[in-house]
Amino acid sequence: MTNHLINPDIAPVPAESRTWNKWHLAALWIGMSVCIPTYTLAASMIQAGMTWWQSLGTVLLGNLIVLVPMILMGHAGTKYGIPFPVLARASFGTKGAHIPAIARSLVACGWFGIQTWIGGFAIYQVLGALGWYDIAADTSVVPFLGITIMQFTCFMAFWVLNFIIVLRGIDCIKWLESWAAPFLIAMGLAMLIWAAVKVGGVTQMFPPAPEDPAPFWPMFFPQLTAMVGFWATLSLNIPDFTRYCKSQKDQALGQLIGLPTTMTLFSFIGIAVTSATIVIFGSAIWDPIELVGKLGSATTVVIALIALTIATLSTNIAANVVSPANGFANLMPRKISFRTGGIITCIIGIVIMPWRLYTDLSEYIFTWLIGYSALLGPIAGIMICDYFVIRRMRLNSDALYDTRGEYAGLRISTVVILVIAVLPNLPGFINAAFKTDVFPEIFNSIYTYAWFVGITIAFVLYWLTNQGERQHG
Repeated sequence: MTNHLINPDIAPVPAESRTWNKWHLAALWIGMSVCIPTYTLAASMIQAGMTWWQSLGTVLLGNLIVLVPMILMGHAGTKYGIPFPVLARASFGTKGAHIPAIARSLVACGWFGIQTWIGGFAIYQVLGALGWYDIAADTSVVPFLGITIMQFTCFMAFWVLNFIIVLRGIDCIKWLESWAAPFLIAMGLAMLIWAAVKVGGVTQMFPPAPEDPAPFWPMFFPQLTAMVGFWATLSLNIPDFTRYCKSQKDQALGQLIGLPTTMTLFSFIGIAVTSATIVIFGSAIWDPIELVGKLGSATTVVIALIALTIATLSTNIAANVVSPANGFANLMPRKISFRTGGIITCIIGIVIMPWRLYTDLSEYIFTWLIGYSALLGPIAGIMICDYFVIRRMRLNSDALYDTRGEYAGLRISTVVILVIAVLPNLPGFINAAFKTDVFPEIFNSIYTYAWFVGITIAFVLYWLTNQGERQHG
């Protein structure tokens, strides 16, 4: 084993240091799932024409689907104690692994920026609700930024909070998630109870079905793909966390307990509370940040701000910092540590101006979520096929860190398969991103299934082209 491909942060976690059980991993998922995008997730579906129960069912199904690659990818992390970029070396090569690692890292940087913007905007809105700042008078938008100085200041304040935790490392992240999970569940249920009391009972909280509903299936598949895309990121780099788990049972049960249940519950809370706001305030308020500003009591507003801050912080740190920190460390292990990789992530999160990315819900769903799922789905297909079908869950862990070992170099065939699996979704992505119809409508239809198309093509092609390497017994 050489030192060129290893540092303490991406080295295998020794057995005695694998201390996470199923409840730690479940807490991680609760902390990541309870966030403002989850709360507002059903908004895009209901706006597209779904009923509340159709949108809730889509959320549940999407999370059950993405749970499968999540548990499969997590297996290698627990068995060998290795993070995602190191696992990618088995299928892409020690040099080729930079492609999926950086692809995943850049998506995470985008998400880091979005979540930081959401957290900062919550602070901004609450300052206005408390009467400490006149938001109505804050109209001097800086042309280069596209937001006001005060909005940018609040964004940077929340960014600093994230940055401090990044500097503290993985143990601080574990502590944050374990502490935040029960608090966030309690706050979500408190919102539900508040809304039920205000409208006179749970039965009064849900909107009636439209008299002339839109056709269900044309809405369902793009929304399901977007739902899968929501956690397609973590379905790749989940080994970054399962490497700390005591057993396969812990990693599988922890994810099953934490992911689909929390996503569905919190989406339900979002639907119910928002429906109640129609009765309470006369219009639907999907954004919990805006809702906080209408609660009245200063004490209630402050508590809600703390809840929103912890929810956004716990999601951001775990979901959007750990992966790029490891991914950037994998580029130059001798020079970039986990902490340095986290700092790089934080800086990119500012540079991309995330408020521009999160402004339009339809653009958020069809360009951002579905767009990156078209890239990450094929990577998952390749890596799952390699680990489970070709290698039968047997890796030479020493060779993963060896520049002259069996995984050394760049596997051109794997890169070609990745490109082929992405290509069918590219025309639809271009149509969606640039709001054009330069490519025929059939490509838009394919694009609505982007993650499913990509993962299937990649899995099948990798299986067909690597039969000679298949291990038996």
